[in-house]
Amino acid sequence: MKSWIGRGAAAFCLVNSFAIAQAQDAPPSDDEISQEIIVTAQKRATNLQDVPFSIAALSAESLRESGASNIVEMARNVPGLYIADLGPGQSQVAIRGISAGQVVRDQPGVKESVGIYLDESPISVALFTPDLDLYDLDRIEVLRGPQGTLFGAGSSSGTVRYITAQPDIGEFGGSVDLTMENLTDGETGGSLRGNLNVPLGQTAPMRVVGYRSEFAGFIDSLYPDRATREDVNGGSRTGGRLAFRFEPSENFSITPRIVYQKLETDGFPRIDVFNLLGNVYTTTATPVDPGERGQITQLPEGLTDDFTMADLKLEFGFGDLGLTSVTTYIDRQVAVDRDATQLTGSVTKSPIGLSDEDARIDSPLLDRTDMQVFSQELRLASTGEGPLQWLVGAFYQQADREYGQDLPTIGYDDLIGAPSELFSAPPDTPFFSRMSYDFQQFALFGEASYRFSTQWGLSAGLRYYDFEEDRILTFAGVFADPAIFVDEPGSTSSDGVSPRVILTFEPNDMVQFNAQVAEGFRLGGINGRLNL
Repeated sequence: MKSWIGRGAAAFCLVNSFAIAQAQDAPPSDDEISQEIIVTAQKRATNLQDVPFSIAALSAESLRESGASNIVEMARNVPGLYIADLGPGQSQVAIRGISAGQVVRDQPGVKESVGIYLDESPISVALFTPDLDLYDLDRIEVLRGPQGTLFGAGSSSGTVRYITAQPDIGEFGGSVDLTMENLTDGETGGSLRGNLNVPLGQTAPMRVVGYRSEFAGFIDSLYPDRATREDVNGGSRTGGRLAFRFEPSENFSITPRIVYQKLETDGFPRIDVFNLLGNVYTTTATPVDPGERGQITQLPEGLTDDFTMADLKLEFGFGDLGLTSVTTYIDRQVAVDRDATQLTGSVTKSPIGLSDEDARIDSPLLDRTDMQVFSQELRLASTGEGPLQWLVGAFYQQADREYGQDLPTIGYDDLIGAPSELFSAPPDTPFFSRMSYDFQQFALFGEASYRFSTQWGLSAGLRYYDFEEDRILTFAGVFADPAIFVDEPGSTSSDGVSPRVILTFEPNDMVQFNAQVAEGFRLGGINGRLNL
């Protein structure tokens, strides 16, 4: 099927470009309709029409016309890609109906089923996929799975690749994008985004991208005898990218880059119907009506997500061979604050016989994640025009992750008549946990394609993987199982192979049939104890 990429100006969007650009184009000609769309879904440049598996590619023009600025909005334009929108920075990705399941941030050991890449760098680690802004992308590629052969663990249902616009040698230009929105019974939001490409001589350019977005909230928080907190699901996203490209020769290029983003929310997009204070079936207290779009929270909530990534891409050319090295380092801190007053009160009230007032003692639940990830990929591929195309490579990843929960509840020790130290927890802390993860994986992979004729082709690939994970678990406090008051070790490991074979039949330029047999794999984890 032939496709074309449309171009145009988006509504409520102001774009100012330093380079000469055309705001609106006439309908595409036959030549434009049949133009090639180049993708790198097979880790080498390929015409979209020649990729022998199911893939969707959205161009920068398509993204701009749709107004999509994040993965949730982008997914509406891709069949088979589904996003469970749990709010900024918390969405879960599914392809072909397969995801990691009903999980939350409280389960840090669960591994992803959809691989997320920023260019060549994997950024999805155990569900904590960063909610990056999509400005200044060249395209987005959605590869329906399994994609375990080339993209490894976590791509069993598919892979999403953000392909950014690269520094352009010899061109000075940029753009500015301004959007605004206003919600009925909500806030005013919008974004300011821009990019600039600057030549640094004959063989080196620089590209810088910056953005600031304000999310418009529309959910209010109510609580008895307290002023209503309005639009608590609002927030902001601030970040940017700085990339350089050095080409000392036509056969050698160096592309260093740094990416930073800070995501903050004032609360969560949750609507309460039944709750401890307002549920007339479980409490004698005066019911609280949260309204059509409201929630009942005693304490402020929110999320802060600091994401920093540095990567270095090296490309070497040797005749009909190409060598590529991609080195990536990610540092990330995520802080989630939630109001657990109703939970703490409901657990404590009946066994101890607390009054309604005592059961509402302030009890915030604090989730903290500190994660560092290093990965290295090295691959060698053919670059000629012959019927045989091949690629081999190696991949290594090391991830260290510290996760913890605290439930500081001032006055709780006096309330129950026992110190938290008795349960190996800090003072006035009915629950305390720490989980330390040390994760390593190594893989060797390869894939080859051969065209027997203009009509028939065969592709085959294989990936060998080996991973290990060690974890130290601590649960403490009166809410915890006494058997885990001290550090409890755990470990798991696995290895195996992931194959793929694709037979292609192309009777003419307009029709192509592909038959594929492939396996993907999702890494396992360590089962933890259940709290009594």
